[in-house]
Amino acid sequence: MKLPGHGRYGLSAIPQRPTYEWPNGTRLALVVCNNIEAFAYRAGMGSDSTGAPAVQNQRNYAWRDYGNRVGLWNMLDMLDELEIPSAHNVNGAVLDACPEIAPAIRARGDEFIGHGRTNGERQDVMWEEDERRLIIESRDAIIRHAGIAPQGWLGPYIAQSAVTLDLLKEEGFSYVMDWPADDQPFWMTTRAGPMLSVPYSIELNDSPALVFRQHSGREFAQMIIDQFDEMLEQSKKRPLVCSVVLHPFIVGQPFRLRALRDALRHILSHRDRLWVARPGEVARYAASLPRGIVPGSEALS
Repeated sequence: MKLPGHGRYGLSAIPQRPTYEWPNGTRLALVVCNNIEAFAYRAGMGSDSTGAPAVQNQRNYAWRDYGNRVGLWNMLDMLDELEIPSAHNVNGAVLDACPEIAPAIRARGDEFIGHGRTNGERQDVMWEEDERRLIIESRDAIIRHAGIAPQGWLGPYIAQSAVTLDLLKEEGFSYVMDWPADDQPFWMTTRAGPMLSVPYSIELNDSPALVFRQHSGREFAQMIIDQFDEMLEQSKKRPLVCSVVLHPFIVGQPFRLRALRDALRHILSHRDRLWVARPGEVARYAASLPRGIVPGSEALS
């Protein structure tokens, strides 16, 4: 039986792939991604602290807005203290609404990644030209505030339509994080040329873990430690990317931040065996490797 498929990449079993090292000679990359989001008041989409579907009201709006007012700044202080570079998946609307955010990200030398206009909407249900407009407006908001066009993309709710990859490539993006199919980068096809996929975890992600599955902050921290320890062991055989995905309105709450800080300190006790990188750095390095090393690169012209 032939199942419907996407036609974007082929099967590649990880033990059969060529091996390589990251730029500093290690085989495990740590990538910390932070999601900075804006929501409509009493309209559109948005998660609730209870994890259950809820009417959009002042309570869940304010809970999410805590991230931009307080939680983000708690997190940036922690990242500065631990000397961890980060990437920030930013809604275009949040940069307009919160003018303090972009300068703080720029001051750290961190990466801006396109993340839609707002997490009050999702792009996978849009007509093609409406989706293109969303991508352009998201990209242009980052250009206005960061002074540079983003190269990476993560859709709101990690959702893509059948043509998202094509539109992103046509509008100047070079990598995506919406396809959590691997622990290594791999090449995908679009109608405008190749697009790189960079690993992005939906498991080590505070939104599904803490909001929807209702894990505690300590349980989430232990998940991070267990994932890292196991991947460090596996990296003796092959290069891997360990991504940790965060949201300021969730893990920026002090009691959760305390547990996260402990988990990151554990990881950094192995810093000599790590490449602590931003996803754009992972993408550029993977793109620089000879053809035949990264899955899907065999078809590159």
